[in-house]
Amino acid sequence: MKAVILKKYGSPDGFAVADVEKPALKDNGVLIKVHAATVSAGDTEVRKLSFPIYLMLPIRIYLGILRPRKLILGQEIAGVIKAVGKDVTTFNVGDAVFGTTGMGFGGYAEYKSLPVQSEDGVLARKPADLSFEEAAALCIGGLESSYYLKKANIQPGERVLIVGAGGSIGSLGVQLAKHMGAEVTAVDSTGKLGMLRELGADHVIDFTKEAYPQPEQTYDVVFDVIGKSPFGKCVQALNPKGRYLLANPSLSQALRGRWIAATSDKTFVYGPVSQKPEDMAYIIDLVEAGHLKLVIDKVFPLEQAGDAHHYFETGQKKGNIIIRVAE
Repeated sequence: MKAVILKKYGSPDGFAVADVEKPALKDNGVLIKVHAATVSAGDTEVRKLSFPIYLMLPIRIYLGILRPRKLILGQEIAGVIKAVGKDVTTFNVGDAVFGTTGMGFGGYAEYKSLPVQSEDGVLARKPADLSFEEAAALCIGGLESSYYLKKANIQPGERVLIVGAGGSIGSLGVQLAKHMGAEVTAVDSTGKLGMLRELGADHVIDFTKEAYPQPEQTYDVVFDVIGKSPFGKCVQALNPKGRYLLANPSLSQALRGRWIAATSDKTFVYGPVSQKPEDMAYIIDLVEAGHLKLVIDKVFPLEQAGDAHHYFETGQKKGNIIIRVAE
């Protein structure tokens, strides 16, 4: 089968198209013909080895010390089941499905073998009204945004600040927070503000032109999708019993957050996101009810995965970047 392999860490120019062996079908899994995948932050972090120092050695041991070992990136996929393992009873050949691959990656290829249930991935039937591209884009953005916002227990009328609102997680987070009844302020760059207003944001802040939050601004929830919010200012801007959600915290932010939570009435939420069938079912219900809209910026063919990663790094993407594997 055709796949795009990462031959070296670093630049998006390290990708190469190759013919590789089709993955084996396992008794508890399914073989999926992949139609669409995405460029996620997780993919780019692995490509660049952009991790804290204490994680660098174990990750290199897992992926390859000097260069990746036949690494096929892609943590979100959508496609059609072509074969099912003998122990599988919940899916059938021909089912259109979508899901996450976890640290197994493998989305940038014509086929992917996935277990029906695993610790770091989830598989579900594709909603009929979603294209394969939209379904692939729903996976991580939907699971991450819903996990954190449900942890915040948002009440109608509460004020929510979302930092990095224009990406895959943030664009769904804006809509989820509005669905929960919040007054939403979205932070991102100039070119994404119009989209954020269309998604329902009550207020927008262009971080390239103004600092945030201002001294007079207060919020019940701060949701930092990308880990780049001004930590001290955001803590000060939280109302009593405010909640600070950090989807991608640095080590220092995590330590400071734990101290703040232990010494104040404010809550700090971070850590790995659960990926369970019931979590995906919650997202699917919202999509089918018309509460969530998937934003797709650009679609690249499989052979141009490197170009897709280059575009990701410009910081200009609105919502999601799709890798189209099959028509």
